Amino acid sequence: MKKESQGNMYPWAKPWNPLGGKCPHDCSYCSTNSLRRYPIINEKYSGELGLTDSLFKLPKKEERMIFVCAQNDLFAKDVPDIMIKMVLHQCLNHPQHKYFFQTKNPFRYATFLSHIPKGSILCTTIETNRWYPEIMRAAPYTDRRALGMNRIDSFEKEVTIEPILDFDLDEMVSLIRFCNPTKVNIGADSKNNHLPEPSKKKLLALSEELKKFTVIDRKTNLERLLNN
Repeated sequence: MKKESQGNMYPWAKPWNPLGGKCPHDCSYCSTNSLRRYPIINEKYSGELGLTDSLFKLPKKEERMIFVCAQNDLFAKDVPDIMIKMVLHQCLNHPQHKYFFQTKNPFRYATFLSHIPKGSILCTTIETNRWYPEIMRAAPYTDRRALGMNRIDSFEKEVTIEPILDFDLDEMVSLIRFCNPTKVNIGADSKNNHLPEPSKKKLLALSEELKKFTVIDRKTNLERLLNN
């Protein structure tokens, strides 16, 4: 599998964004917000949810890791079933690729497991065990995300803690463990959103606990917190 450096979220994956419209979760730190200064991006990710012509622009030959809907949440509750099935149908029609999905509504994965290509990686975001309503807004609670991931056992699973928010160590470790992930990606806010963040001591303690049952991938933007 060829690794690519075409995405900021995961440098090893190529973003593919067939779903336009405003993400229903409306998280304050969403990376799409920082791109709205570009009219074409602002237009694509505003208004009602809908599929774009990118649906038909998957790479046709060379094998790649594809990050599906990197700028939106394909499995958010407001996304119509037919749109999800159309996106997954395109994935199935390009079996040369491996697919990476990430959602804050992993309960909905279960509805579409038979449509998701074998060998795909299913991921959820768990920024913290706490609830910050002004930041996380309409996204599902993180304990619900963990429960949704726990119910999946037929695919490789990952958890992404990005942007990491201040947390309670024991509760956070329990949430992640409950997901049973093969890997945990940890990253910090890189868009100056002024988020509540954990101390270096907490970060190191979290890493040590997670290493006991999974693989840790520290993103480069985490160095800002580790160097404080």
